[in-house]
Amino acid sequence: MSPPQLIMIIFFCLIWIGALFLSLPYSSSNGESIGLLNALFTATSAICVNGLVVVDTGSVFSTFGQVVIMIMIQVGGLGFMTLGVMVAILLGKKIGLKQRLVIQQATHSTSAQGLVKLSIYMVLIAFAFEMLAILLLTVRWHSEMGWGQAAYYALFHSVSAFNNAGFALWSDSLSSFVGDPIVNMTIVALFIIGGLGYIVVVDLFRKRSWRKLSLHSKVVLLGSGILYVAGFLLLFLLESWNPATFGDLNIGERLWAALFQGSTPRSSGFNTIDIGSMLTTSQFLLIILMFIGAASGGTGGGIKINTFVVLVLATINTFRGGSQIHAFKRKIGVDTVMRALAVVMSSLAVVLLVALLLTLSEGMLEDHFLEVLFEATSAFSTTGLSMGLTSELSPLGKIIVTVTMFVGRLGPLTLAFALAQKKHTSKIGYAEDHVLIG
Repeated sequence: MSPPQLIMIIFFCLIWIGALFLSLPYSSSNGESIGLLNALFTATSAICVNGLVVVDTGSVFSTFGQVVIMIMIQVGGLGFMTLGVMVAILLGKKIGLKQRLVIQQATHSTSAQGLVKLSIYMVLIAFAFEMLAILLLTVRWHSEMGWGQAAYYALFHSVSAFNNAGFALWSDSLSSFVGDPIVNMTIVALFIIGGLGYIVVVDLFRKRSWRKLSLHSKVVLLGSGILYVAGFLLLFLLESWNPATFGDLNIGERLWAALFQGSTPRSSGFNTIDIGSMLTTSQFLLIILMFIGAASGGTGGGIKINTFVVLVLATINTFRGGSQIHAFKRKIGVDTVMRALAVVMSSLAVVLLVALLLTLSEGMLEDHFLEVLFEATSAFSTTGLSMGLTSELSPLGKIIVTVTMFVGRLGPLTLAFALAQKKHTSKIGYAEDHVLIG
């Protein structure tokens, strides 16, 4: 069994295990099962660190159910193989070549060397940032709910934020803290660091110099920085004219709201203002940012910022008539560009197909198409933002979105490699010809 196939099967099994736990009456706050379909949807959303919910996490699930969701988020974000490496090390076991290949596939590493150390770094980084966030949020919330509940809420939201899951114990996500500096900065910092990818974070920790960073790290950092700034500025300018979102906020709260909403589409899933009340232009901007997503090797989804930057560079190079694609005095291979193109085209095809299927299953009228497209993009990019459609999904719609979240988390190429039986290499060399473009 190839590493992609193994990853797909284990993810599938973990989702069903989580669904069975969540379907138990003990997982529900009222002692009645939420049903297997709702449990399966929630488990998929948690394992795939998505954040879309069909039932309210804080009120419908018991503490046991919420803890199950939190564990699934942590396993889905860090990766089962990373946690497996830590368990094997603690038990004194050796990590074989087969396990290293699976870790390489799961972490999107370019080499099979140093993967055990990378896995250790990943766990340490995650727990370090989560523990720091738990401290800050516990201190912030203890005056409102007491130390015990504050610590529990801080733990849940720190795990959810770092893993870009977007699950919240408040029905309005974090809207109550739209102007709160501590909550905003802590949550934003967590999902930005988690979205950058462990490879980038480890690279920054080891080298601590822009000049020494790898090309991947430079591309991710520069591309992410541009998108964060652009999202913040555009949403601040657009939504300042919207009385339904920024209308009742002062200038400080508007800045915090714009910063949060400009960052969260990169795969976080939290929100501090009502997404459904935003301007159509702003909602479409969020769709674009969700589709691009976070970085490879991180806890976010989407086509990945590094994929997007590679295609932008390839497009600019084509317009300039250049013979090779390069960035930061490094050449980018044609195979990398072709892989990026395959990711974008397959991802676009999935999103459009899901939007089409949801339009049919939910009986949506034409004036609600943006809502359907938003939902399809959010599910595929594992972002978890919603304009309100998720809670109203039909049983068929829930199944469609569940499958979409699974495909989005694994990635179209990983799924294709997992399902492929063997590679087909052509034994015939054909003469080159031309096809008109444009």
